[in-house]
Amino acid sequence: MAAQNVIQQVAAIAQKLTSTPVPQELRDRAKARLERLSRVDSSAVFDELEHLGNYIDWITTLPWDKHSGDILDLEHAKAALDKNHFGLGDIKDRVLEFISVMKLNQQKGLENKRLSRAPILCFVGLVGTGKTTVAYSIAEALGRKIARVPFGGMGGPLDLRGQSRVHPEAEPGQIIKALRKVGTKNPVILLDEIDRVAEEGRSSIMGVLVELLDPDQNSAFLDYYVDYPFNLSEVMFIATANNTTNIATAVLDRLEVIHMPSYTDEEKIQVAKSYMLPRVLGESGLPREVLVFQDEVWPMIVRPLGYDAGMRTLERTVEGVVRKIAREYVEGKIRQVALTPENIKQYLPLY
Repeated sequence: MAAQNVIQQVAAIAQKLTSTPVPQELRDRAKARLERLSRVDSSAVFDELEHLGNYIDWITTLPWDKHSGDILDLEHAKAALDKNHFGLGDIKDRVLEFISVMKLNQQKGLENKRLSRAPILCFVGLVGTGKTTVAYSIAEALGRKIARVPFGGMGGPLDLRGQSRVHPEAEPGQIIKALRKVGTKNPVILLDEIDRVAEEGRSSIMGVLVELLDPDQNSAFLDYYVDYPFNLSEVMFIATANNTTNIATAVLDRLEVIHMPSYTDEEKIQVAKSYMLPRVLGESGLPREVLVFQDEVWPMIVRPLGYDAGMRTLERTVEGVVRKIAREYVEGKIRQVALTPENIKQYLPLY
């Protein structure tokens, strides 16, 4: 009975292996291991078969030849960038320039591999200045899927490169996991907070980053779990960092560093009016006409705690104000409210 189960499992795994697009050399290797296991008459074969089944599940779900089409329309890109971000003209211009070059080369029928890899942007700035959201907007502008790889607290290179299958609990690294999640081989991969890796693993992690970001190396990136080169040359990498102090020089040499500006009070007011408030109201379900902000109120909302370079405190403040009004509206205490310098304090959240 046990032998029959093994035969059935081997057949199911073999069917999966042959019915999905996998590089031929990798397919042959996996088939050879399956055949060896099918000939083993031992109770240990079930554990081995489970591990091999997990491995084949990974290699058959990776996007070896799946692409998403780029949207190379400047008006679409500009609208996507403007929809989520106020200002940031230099950054938007850089993205539009890149899309323009891609479009010209596509029209000429050129397959310029370097263009598909570049630029490798690195947004550097204080917390809350919009580094991560800009990356998501770039992906939207290009029509590409995006996956985020967090570097905060990352302990060693195996987090990126995976662990060899000789270890019982081995699994792929964050890069391969990201590719499987998005299901295409040309996504945007956000390397978030690359300056915040653990000190003990910094040098080795930076070594892997050099390979990831180098056009001459990332076309054959080797994850130790997959144990077969994966072509990352069509991935658009975007990195973020709070500062460049803890980033290796070799990594910085491969990045186009763009410094995110701190927002002035006037810019924050424009962002709050045009972007934050409509979104927060939509998420709260509160009818737009219920809440009116007098212009004199916004400076008090922008600086409840003093100066803050980013937007997160402002966002929490706007959310707190809307929540309090939503509760009063649901309780029937108000049908409409105008926020003024005289009454705003009763709606500001307590920090």
